[in-house]
Amino acid sequence: MIEKKDIALEKVVLIGIITQDQDEETSKEYLDELEFLTYTAGGGVVKRYTQKMSMPNPKTFIGTGKMEDVTKFVKENDIGTVIFDDELSPAQERNISKILNCKILDRTNLILDIFAQRAQTSYARTQVELAQCEYLLPRLKGMWTHLERQKGGIGMRGPGETEIETDRRIVRDKISLLKSKIKTIDKQMAVQRGNRGKMVRVALVGYTNVGKSTLMNVISKSDVFAENKLFATLDTTVRKVVIGNLPFLVSDTVGFIRKLPTQLVESFKSTLDEVREADLLLHVVDISHTNFEEHINSVNQILDDIKSKDKPTIMVFNKIDAYEPEPFDDDDLIAERTEANYSIDEWKRTWMNRVGDNTLFISALNKENMEEFRKRVYKEVREIHVTRFPYNHFLYPDVEDIE
Repeated sequence: MIEKKDIALEKVVLIGIITQDQDEETSKEYLDELEFLTYTAGGGVVKRYTQKMSMPNPKTFIGTGKMEDVTKFVKENDIGTVIFDDELSPAQERNISKILNCKILDRTNLILDIFAQRAQTSYARTQVELAQCEYLLPRLKGMWTHLERQKGGIGMRGPGETEIETDRRIVRDKISLLKSKIKTIDKQMAVQRGNRGKMVRVALVGYTNVGKSTLMNVISKSDVFAENKLFATLDTTVRKVVIGNLPFLVSDTVGFIRKLPTQLVESFKSTLDEVREADLLLHVVDISHTNFEEHINSVNQILDDIKSKDKPTIMVFNKIDAYEPEPFDDDDLIAERTEANYSIDEWKRTWMNRVGDNTLFISALNKENMEEFRKRVYKEVREIHVTRFPYNHFLYPDVEDIE
């Protein structure tokens, strides 16, 4: 029997900045998310640094004084990794590495690392590898400092950066190979999608870690991998679901996140074909998260990018069992009641009321309000199906008559 071992987490320091576009509260929330990403990747955050700046320092991202504080802390506490909340330029990465003398990552690199850990199928691994190669290409120069052109003098004149150029050519060839491999797999997946006939397709979309896979397991009675970590699902999973006697397809897609690396958006666009070709979107939202409204905006932005924002959509507010409004003292004459103090019933009377029937409040984990969810999805799928096959309406009863 294999013994269970506790894996030691890497000691990590996080660094973010406060700017005109990103106030203190937003910066704190981004760092909270970065800490969760770090934990998902296998790191433990020891300390967080923030600095108010009009714009990032082009050489070291943060100011020299703050960099001295970080350097001192890294040396004294034997820190192995420092992670920055925003994408670093190749020059910034090189300069900071020389100063701190430890592993330097930015948000993009961290997300790519998590994707590399989570990729299970050949298709997901190919997409992640392509994103990694595109991220690596402009950063190769810093990896070969020992091969840079030497200073003048007898015996010091040489080909200099030949090996770097060779490496760049290898990476470019690799990118070209991976792109052609993805095109081949895309064709295969297009054939698979075509073989599904004209069944109604429903896609689960939403921010990462909102409970899409858990909901998928409940409605399809399958065992899709689900975990309380970011990006637990990378591969698109499609399952046949039957409500009443009406069959349709449900697909579980990769979760979205703010500041999603452009390389990943590009390489995973083919995975999002399931969303593009879906007839109905179930936009799953974690209502227990303090900034779920911002998450909704982030998802809508990506849906807009892949031209899927105008599809019929049902907003599914999940994790109602975990939702707890902040307590409010009615006797306090100065304090103002904010959205953080709203109960779920009060939320229903806000902008959600304007969405009308297209909102559902459930708990996929505890299976709360799932009957209402089934009936609402059945009604929407039936309408799409009857529109597609006008003479089939008598085969499927009205929503009130389904068991």
